[in-house]
Amino acid sequence: MHAHVYTIAFEGVEAREVDVQVHMASGMPCFSIVGLGDKAVAESRDRVRAALSAIGLALPPKRITVNLAPAHLPKEGSHYDLPIALGLLVALGALPGDSLSRYTAMGELSLDGAVAHVAGALPAAMAAHGADRGLICPASCGAEAAWSANPDILAPRSLIALVNHFKGAQVLSPPKPGAALARRDVADLKDIKGQESAKRALEVVAAGGHNLLMVGPPGAGKSMLAQRLPGILPALSVEEMLEVSMVQSVAGLLEQGAIAQDRPYRAPHHSASMAALVGGGLRVKPGEASLAHLGVLFLDELPEFSRGVLDSLRQPLETGEAVIARANAHVTYPARIQLIAAMNPCRCGYAGDLGRACRRGAHCAADYQAKISGPLLDRIDIHIDVPPVTIADLGLPPAAEGSAEVAARVVAARAVQTGRASDWAFFVGAAAAGASKPPRTNAEADGAWLEHIAQPDPAGRTLLGEAAQAMRLSARGYHRVLRVARTLADLEGAASVRRMHIAESLSYRRPLSSGAGGGLDAAAGAPPFAERMAAG
Repeated sequence: MHAHVYTIAFEGVEAREVDVQVHMASGMPCFSIVGLGDKAVAESRDRVRAALSAIGLALPPKRITVNLAPAHLPKEGSHYDLPIALGLLVALGALPGDSLSRYTAMGELSLDGAVAHVAGALPAAMAAHGADRGLICPASCGAEAAWSANPDILAPRSLIALVNHFKGAQVLSPPKPGAALARRDVADLKDIKGQESAKRALEVVAAGGHNLLMVGPPGAGKSMLAQRLPGILPALSVEEMLEVSMVQSVAGLLEQGAIAQDRPYRAPHHSASMAALVGGGLRVKPGEASLAHLGVLFLDELPEFSRGVLDSLRQPLETGEAVIARANAHVTYPARIQLIAAMNPCRCGYAGDLGRACRRGAHCAADYQAKISGPLLDRIDIHIDVPPVTIADLGLPPAAEGSAEVAARVVAARAVQTGRASDWAFFVGAAAAGASKPPRTNAEADGAWLEHIAQPDPAGRTLLGEAAQAMRLSARGYHRVLRVARTLADLEGAASVRRMHIAESLSYRRPLSSGAGGGLDAAAGAPPFAERMAAG
């Protein structure tokens, strides 16, 4: 007796097809599962045996072999319980095999025959839909799987309910998609007194999807600024909601199938490990960078993170993907993030303040800032100083403009970038456009496309060339200046990038300093290079 049932194995957010082959033959009674399964898969034998017993079926005294093909693909998790049980039911003649061939099955079995919740129902449903099959999943996963637009989803609460459905004694209704959560209330920019230049930088960051580093003493408002960024970011599109939800589904974070319109905001503690930040572990789960996909990853007290942990972010920031390589697995998770980082200028936090700085002075700042590698800093588009708030600032009335007004300008700038992406196919050619997606934001623009959309006017090109020499910009830094300048032009509604946009963009490329009030030029008593060029 032989049976086939389809299920899936996860490689990141990708669902790979697995053929569950069940064979019964005469011989010494045994029940073995082969096909490179982990401990949870090996334990399926006992759960499946108990669940079948709960519905009144006993396994015959035969040699039972379950093969999870392909054998070279690692199999992890308890979602193989249900397809193994269904394969046994087909082999026993209790279910028709032709009916199950139209489905992909996943689910954990309880000892009483109930079908328990498992992670990854959304990507599994989408993969099944792509293979022209329906999905059988636990009832608790039905609302999540229904977002895939797969028209044939069965979500039974128990194994006996599924058996009765295929026998015609009971009909399972297709589940409905879970709720689309309303946008959450977040703190308003009106709450921040002073810090007008930092608010301007936050608006530019939101409009273009750029990375940001804030440097300032304790209590200057760096964390408050970061916490208000989600309030000025545009809502996720339907396609983006599914992208974000697939990562959350694999991580088991979707509750009752509800998906959010808000962009993710993750703020891990500085004690986070490399696996926690970029992904990994025993089962190669997504890390904070992937859970923040299409959203914000806020790293407070940046130099307090381990040097290796910080440098592991280089690849995600550059490619938008977190690639985790293991001896038996090579997994890729999406990680298109906005990195928002905050740090004090030195360990004591008051470098440049003669009344409060420690005796080590510039050496304290240099040692502290040296914990952050140059290549990582080069991947951060905007660097700003956040000076301490004065008593006079605290006495000011609330700002007239809050998050709602700034968000309206951000949405308008993002709409310009989306409209510009419609020219992508004409620029790169139909074949290349079919192989890649157009950049969503200016921060993703690169190569010839970036040169095409961010071509400065003659005065701006002259300033950019002089600045590149004086500031010793790398090729990556040069392109990031162009990206920020294009965003500044979009916020203004300008068709071309002008000198003023280049000058403001260059002012955001200040190197770290030994003082609290500017770049290295400022520490030496001169205004930063970009400000001198803009003035002259």
